Amino acid sequence: MIVNCLTNNVSDMNIENFGTYLRQGNMAENTIAAYLYAVKEYYSRHKELNKRNLLVYKTYLIEKFKPKTVNLRIQAMNKYLDYMNKSRLRLKSVKVQQRSYLENVISNADYAFLKNKLKKEENQECARVSELIQMKVEHVQIGYFDIYTKGGKIRRIYIPKSLRKEATEWLNSTNRTSGYLFLNRFGERITTRGIAQQLKNYATKYGLNEKVVYPHSFRHRFAKNFLEKFNDISLLADLMGHESIETTRIYLRRSSAEQQEIVDKIITW
Repeated sequence: MIVNCLTNNVSDMNIENFGTYLRQGNMAENTIAAYLYAVKEYYSRHKELNKRNLLVYKTYLIEKFKPKTVNLRIQAMNKYLDYMNKSRLRLKSVKVQQRSYLENVISNADYAFLKNKLKKEENQECARVSELIQMKVEHVQIGYFDIYTKGGKIRRIYIPKSLRKEATEWLNSTNRTSGYLFLNRFGERITTRGIAQQLKNYATKYGLNEKVVYPHSFRHRFAKNFLEKFNDISLLADLMGHESIETTRIYLRRSSAEQQEIVDKIITW
């Protein structure tokens, strides 16, 4: 694991106990790994946990990474400070400039093109990708998938009837009646990185823009299409697993390509 690649001045036992502390809070394993990495990274650069060193570390993050990554590392350190009973040293997050448009969202035309190409190849393996890889054949059979999120909450992902029908036909053709739905070439559950790489390969193969063919892009596409067909942002927030409806409001915005198209069409003077 990448966490172990960093030299540090904090004991392995301390890090292990912090990981246990995070798991007791029902955090996702990916989040736990990111938090442990941030703490390891901090101690690879600083010997002591104090305000001055924390501010120096924050400056380093700002200079090297994008705001989203900076805030993730800050959240990790703040959680660690809580664990160490040093909450008074907590850092403030950096302000993320909000865009007036959605960026790198696959268009409906490209989505339909890619889906048709994959169907012709008889490749039916097309939620959040970290949630998708947990889906099993049994979930297709009952029509939904319950996910236990942080804080002990349960969120239900519904599988549309038309998709259940196609998936069942595909599973029957491969004689699969149980187990994880999405597998790699070794017959093991595919990883999030594996799905992202497959999508990148298909984008190259079919001449699509790689910047819009990635797992989260399809999540954006689903949200935008949902609001166009059924304008209920509160329901969409529940389906997307957003804590606040304000997070969901971004899908009311158009993509940069859609904005450009409208400007080109309207402004003719």
